[in-house]
Amino acid sequence: MAPRKKTTTDTPPVKAPARKKKADGDAPVKAPVARKKKADGDAPLTKAPRTRKPAANGDTAEVVPSGKNLVIVESPAKAKTIQKYLGGNFEVRASYGHVRDLARRKRKGEEVAGINIEAGWIPTYVVEDRDDGKSKGRRSPKDILAELKREANRAGTVYLATDPDREGEAIAWHIEDELQLDASRTYRIAFNEITRSAVQKAIANPGKINMDRVHAQEARRLLDRVVGYPLSNLLGKKVTRGLSAGRVQSVAVRLIVEREREIEAFKQEEYWKVTTELSPHGTVQVPTDVRAKVRKKAEGEEETAGLEAHPGTFLAELAEWGGKKFEASSEAAATAIAATLETAAYVVSKIEQKDREERAAPPFTTSTLQQQANIRLGFTAKRTMTIAQKLYEGLPMGSEGAIALITYMRTDSTRVSEDALKSCRDHIQESYGDRYLPANANRFSSGKSAQEAHEAVRPTDLAYTPQRVSQYLSEEQRKLYELIYRRFVASQMTPAVFAITNVEMTAADGLFKAQGKILKFDGHRRVLAPRGKQEDATLPPLAEKQALDLLDLLASQHFTQPPPRYNEAS
Repeated sequence: MAPRKKTTTDTPPVKAPARKKKADGDAPVKAPVARKKKADGDAPLTKAPRTRKPAANGDTAEVVPSGKNLVIVESPAKAKTIQKYLGGNFEVRASYGHVRDLARRKRKGEEVAGINIEAGWIPTYVVEDRDDGKSKGRRSPKDILAELKREANRAGTVYLATDPDREGEAIAWHIEDELQLDASRTYRIAFNEITRSAVQKAIANPGKINMDRVHAQEARRLLDRVVGYPLSNLLGKKVTRGLSAGRVQSVAVRLIVEREREIEAFKQEEYWKVTTELSPHGTVQVPTDVRAKVRKKAEGEEETAGLEAHPGTFLAELAEWGGKKFEASSEAAATAIAATLETAAYVVSKIEQKDREERAAPPFTTSTLQQQANIRLGFTAKRTMTIAQKLYEGLPMGSEGAIALITYMRTDSTRVSEDALKSCRDHIQESYGDRYLPANANRFSSGKSAQEAHEAVRPTDLAYTPQRVSQYLSEEQRKLYELIYRRFVASQMTPAVFAITNVEMTAADGLFKAQGKILKFDGHRRVLAPRGKQEDATLPPLAEKQALDLLDLLASQHFTQPPPRYNEAS
């Protein structure tokens, strides 16, 4: 890849030279980033002299620079948390996110602002000399870079600790390139959780910027300009002002349009169900006159009301008629069969009993966190990620200072570190006992398309229970943290166990089916139960060839439903 020439607001933007095309089969060409000459008066960008620090335990002394080391992160909240872990030999500063972006105005030869497509998709980057207008008193990117430049000039080693994703990698490269940092003393570090051990491990194992990730992010940013901006303008004109649709939203717009076409093309079909209320013979008083009832769907009603089971009774639905699957598309067909069943003898023909395990769900990924926060807490995806960002960066916890409560929240992986698994299993054994601890840790696959770059979203330390930290969190923060905490702990617990009873009954030419479901062991549900009512469907004691009494009979009208419209969770 040919070196890029960055631009600032001090000088007219310079287009980056075209990338050198590689021949078929050749390895990609990567050239070093172009370096800007040092201006007169600037501090030299050479490696700072080092001094030898005496070792207290007699081991080989650690070599440290004479000046403080500089760690550059994205957010000031994260900077405070990390500064606490690194101590006085480090200075932690924030870039406040992106420091430069594609030019906003078209220049000669550009079809899209900031991109020369004809020359080989060459981007032109600029550094803004003013803030974005969203935050009063906030410094401009130029001011922030000037501060980082001063700190870097007097630092021993510079660590670029932006977020551990493609966007964070690109921000690190933009900072390194814009500040013209000395490669010999500039390193890239990343960590999935902001804890003392994770930060210190990253410092001890520094690396270099991964340019493949930088190029991936750059391609995404170019697509934003080429696809997203024009589409957003179109939506603003045709739908409503202010709508946006970037590279991701454009796909979502298509999915919504396709679903709407399915709904418009859907043809509603009528169908009928036949349901009975039964009881073991002689156990419940039978009505003197049982007649089949017909219920039709009222206009605007979502579903026709059905029968209700009473103590000692259960409901069964007609599954087959005449040896074939029961299907009735008209009232006449349903009522004719119901009339025959009014006087039929009901007998239990088959009973099947078995235990069924319900395994725990995996810890959260970004998408499942957004879905469950929407379903359980009513949070939008944007709100969920804003709250999760604060939990990840760290929040003040009284005398303990800033504490980061969760791991990085942008992930498609369900992987969990071995240390975290051991901690979780110890917590389960101590808090809930051996019955709730599986013999081996639960492992989950993340899917074929998962990058596995990070761990799942989980608490950084289970000692920080929701109860312990609740006084330091807002109500929304507490709710989301408790959901993440419980989901992670539940993911490593034993399955819930249900006793399932399937019963088949014959009457005339009909075959009825019923199912009873009883929770025998709560397992992971003790920590995080599924949302909604979880009432057991119980059956009275039954035996094969046992006679049954008919208490009620209903033929009800229903209609097929079109595919539902998407909500934010789906």
